[in-house]
Amino acid sequence: MDDDDSRKCGVTEPMTRLLDGLIDYAGLFPPAALPMSAAVQQYAAYRAGAQRGMLARFVLTADRLEEFVAVASALPEPRGADGTSWPLAVLATGTDAAALDAFDTAHGARWHVDTIEAKAVDLPGIAALAAAYRPRRVVYVEVPVKQDPGALIAALAPLGLRAKIRTGGVTADAFPPPSDVMRFLVACVRYEVPFKATAGLHHPIRGEYALTYAADAPRATMYGFLNLFVAAILLHAGHAAASVAPLLEERDASTIRVRDGSITWRALAADASQVAAARATFAGSFGSCSFEEPVQDLAALSLLPTAR
Repeated sequence: MDDDDSRKCGVTEPMTRLLDGLIDYAGLFPPAALPMSAAVQQYAAYRAGAQRGMLARFVLTADRLEEFVAVASALPEPRGADGTSWPLAVLATGTDAAALDAFDTAHGARWHVDTIEAKAVDLPGIAALAAAYRPRRVVYVEVPVKQDPGALIAALAPLGLRAKIRTGGVTADAFPPPSDVMRFLVACVRYEVPFKATAGLHHPIRGEYALTYAADAPRATMYGFLNLFVAAILLHAGHAAASVAPLLEERDASTIRVRDGSITWRALAADASQVAAARATFAGSFGSCSFEEPVQDLAALSLLPTAR
């Protein structure tokens, strides 16, 4: 992009709305796989940092909640710089419901279970999660996308559940093809089911990246989180799937721009109100074991919002 566009990008409303609360910090998970103490300290620092507006939940598994409490309790200010309790995204099963309720009762002033993430591969599994958690919990259900997930996503809607897609991992074969990702997004739009994504989304733009932090790590093609979320926003705004689909494979960062109050990709655009509507009701967040990589890459593209 040219210099004028670059200067505009970092301060315009649509990009701020797109990035606001977009990243769930999953430092406990591969490839970072940090110990609890390091992950908690990192999250606390990010909550107090210049780009805290991009940060959402701390992600952990239900069986590590006690470990989390022991570590987080030792922080000088467990609730962070803004004084609010930490929102947690907890990977759980239906059998964890009572324990999570007890956790909130005991610790809700400092840390609260904001969302549940669980897996289901069939309709009975989805029904069981709804019975365990709805309506008192927000639940994202990770569904398989290798086969058409339409029936599973359709089943989520009347139960008030949300969808989750795994977009990568630490091996090349963990990345679903773009056609599967687009099919998932289209089904979520069709059935008005909000979604989140996880894995393999450290970078804003699709490209070849190292799969882990090892010096000799293999490389593979990863999705860009801007590719994914701008595609979701455009679909939600009513653009045809056939027109949006190539965006998932776009590698030219200059084709995604912020100008005239809109986010544009080539000939397609969504204005600030459409971005805000999609983020509020449809395109939730993505889990990343790194917060710094997304921020640094956005800065390199002059796409960071003004610190707030």
